[in-house]
Amino acid sequence: MVIGLHHVQITIPKGEEEKGKHFYCQVLGLKEIEKPDSLKGRGGFWLQVGNKEVHVGTEDGFDRLTTKAHIAYQVENIEQWKKALAEQHIEIFDSVPIPHFERFEFRDPFGNRVEMIQEI
Repeated sequence: MVIGLHHVQITIPKGEEEKGKHFYCQVLGLKEIEKPDSLKGRGGFWLQVGNKEVHVGTEDGFDRLTTKAHIAYQVENIEQWKKALAEQHIEIFDSVPIPHFERFEFRDPFGNRVEMIQEI
């Protein structure tokens, strides 16, 4: 029986951890958490998002712009996020509407698709 969601993993190119930490920790304001010693040699970093984790691994040879795979962050003030990301020169894309939610998408600096979603 599946009882919940523990973490999701996205990837960035090998050697881009500092750029990734800047985007995810400084621009999005997520908190970095320490990886277990047994995994530190594999590259990447981990983030805390509420009571869940986002694991940012490293992977080369993959075109992130060709996939619909994405992560959706639930937010409280979606208009504030649109403005903050636009100020960082991040292109905002409208999402297909779904009932009871306002949402938009963008690509992180590595091409990963990201969604911001707010319940209305």
